[in-house]
Amino acid sequence: MATKTTDTENDIPDEELEPVADETARQAQRVVAAYAADADECRMLLSMLGIGPSAKID
Repeated sequence: MATKTTDTENDIPDEELEPVADETARQAQRVVAAYAADADECRMLLSMLGIGPSAKID
């Protein structure tokens, strides 16, 4: 039987999350772009990570 992967005890409230450093975001974008099957998948994955094209990285 599969184990439960989400647990409300371990959820972190949004106000406690901190943005990643610009250089870390750029590195993550490059890794995602390298492994994504196509541009749409790349955009989706970047968006899910919160470092998508709409996020300000400069």
